[in-house]
Amino acid sequence: MNLSPLVIAVIVIAVVAVLVLIWAIRTFNVLVRQRNQVRASWAQIDVQLKRRHDLVPNLVETVKGYAGHERGTLDAVVAARAGAMAAGGSVDRRADAENMLTQTLGRLFALAEAYPDLKANQNFLALQSELANTEDKIAYARQFYNTAVQALDNTAHSFPSLFVAGATGIKPPGYFQASGGEQAPVQVRF
Repeated sequence: MNLSPLVIAVIVIAVVAVLVLIWAIRTFNVLVRQRNQVRASWAQIDVQLKRRHDLVPNLVETVKGYAGHERGTLDAVVAARAGAMAAGGSVDRRADAENMLTQTLGRLFALAEAYPDLKANQNFLALQSELANTEDKIAYARQFYNTAVQALDNTAHSFPSLFVAGATGIKPPGYFQASGGEQAPVQVRF
């Protein structure tokens, strides 16, 4: 059986086309898995942030009983919580709102240092401990989310998978970053 050069060329082109199609499907599936990992890790951050949002009113009420005249700090915490709960849209906007809440909570805990009775209150101590535990979970969830975003970012911007990512519209969201204020330690002054 003698194949003509035209038939051989068609077979080679068909084999190459099939290999490229298999590679594109595999790359697309990798991108989808990584995008889903980013979404799942964001959901974990969201769960922990909601948990923190639920703890804040109880903490504010406890502090109010001891430091009611510190209204500005308490109002700032309540306003930051409301802003964090209402923040939607981009990861950057949500991160900024959550970072503002973190900063105001730091001021609230610094304020509590001035009230020995409050520091000894079991309800306050339990809430403070629960909030610290939640903050640790948020930090871990942020790290996990940022790792998932980095993996998707690396795949979506690597050659040649960037062609599949571009053609399918898969692009990584932003990282969940701490603001400048959160990176610096909280200053406590009396």
